[in-house]
Amino acid sequence: MEINKPKFWDNKIGLKSIILLPISLIYNFLILLKKKITITKKIDLPIICVGNIYIGGTGKTPTSLLLSNELEKLGRSPAIIRKLYKNHSDEYNLIRNYTEKLIIKKTRVEGVLEAKRLNYDLAILDDGFQDYSIKKDLSIICFNSQQLIGNGLVLPSGPLRENLSSLKKANIIIINGSKNKNFEEKLLNINKNLKIFYSFYKPLNLEQFKNKNLLAIAGIGNPNNFFKLIEENNLKIGKKIIYPDHYSFSRSEIQSFVNKAEENNYQIIMTEKDYYKISHLGFREINYLRVALIVDNIDKLADELNKV
Repeated sequence: MEINKPKFWDNKIGLKSIILLPISLIYNFLILLKKKITITKKIDLPIICVGNIYIGGTGKTPTSLLLSNELEKLGRSPAIIRKLYKNHSDEYNLIRNYTEKLIIKKTRVEGVLEAKRLNYDLAILDDGFQDYSIKKDLSIICFNSQQLIGNGLVLPSGPLRENLSSLKKANIIIINGSKNKNFEEKLLNINKNLKIFYSFYKPLNLEQFKNKNLLAIAGIGNPNNFFKLIEENNLKIGKKIIYPDHYSFSRSEIQSFVNKAEENNYQIIMTEKDYYKISHLGFREINYLRVALIVDNIDKLADELNKV
């Protein structure tokens, strides 16, 4: 689903949020009903879920890849499980660039069963916290410090897929960005057993863009996080172009970017996820910012993973 995130989601509760509250109440009721009527299946394979409650742009997929790498260091053989969505090929291609251990099925239950059949000894659900059909052994919830929980309301009044109370079933929180003790306390008041970690993105190819005037293109959940990362590393953005998350670029659109860059002496920079949507088109003028996800206290996080 392509989503242009409304600006009021991340502001204080205002008129638009209040007008939409009746729909949010219905949405929340349907979530609770779904939890009640869904039969949870226990599968004889350890399952780590990487999810979020803030819709999009919290770093689930980079976190899943990092966990897969850490688990392999521990001698485990993890598979990454994704549910099949037609317009999520960008994320699938991104994962495949780093690992061959990706399983995509119509349901996550099918994916986990396939992982077991292929003799993987652990499954990582890349997005699956709201899938109540599977019993998880460890649930990790991702946030970004720029958005946290937005205005704190559920869809469509706010950006939350479910209420904060859902964190009672979570085990670990990973916040991408700066530390926030107030937010930590808020989370621990909901679930005192939560273990909280922080992460950040480390750019790997900054030299490629130094002293360039950049045309920055982002079709992700929170594009301003990408632009902020560029500017924090002393790169200059001449123009920003924003598209919805999972947007499918056409060849003509990409050609228009290339033409604009040539006319204005820009160098094009995209997110890595966006790049893998268009890499097959063969535009050599398109570049992307390569980043590594770094988690503080990774050894302690690895200890938690090892318990599974």
